[in-house]
Amino acid sequence: MNKTKTILIVDDDGDFVESLSVYLESHGFRVIVARDGEEGLKLARMEDPDLVIMDIVMNERTEGFFTIREMRRDSRLQDVPIFVLSSLYSDGGSFRIQPEAGWLAHDEFMPKPPDVAELIRKIDEHLGTREASK
Repeated sequence: MNKTKTILIVDDDGDFVESLSVYLESHGFRVIVARDGEEGLKLARMEDPDLVIMDIVMNERTEGFFTIREMRRDSRLQDVPIFVLSSLYSDGGSFRIQPEAGWLAHDEFMPKPPDVAELIRKIDEHLGTREASK
């Protein structure tokens, strides 16, 4: 039997984190949570997650970008899939991100709140869980 896959959520929005955690746990994932980039990097190094879900704007406007950069510099974390879930893509005002440009070292970029069925499908695709190839 496969070990339970661990997902690290790095986000400072408590309500969003709670609801997403419950949803992911109901789909068989182990969830760990960090409220900012510094804690996220520390937990990622300690827990060795199978996938990271990262917000961009936390304590600082671009905190998520720098956290992703540090994760990609760490040889133990550089291949861990990182999903960016951010409202910046859908409603960024003057600070608009274009994830399709490929400059951010992420694996998926989804608007917040995400389509949870699509999120699970993409997680399964990246982790090879369940029958993702269908």
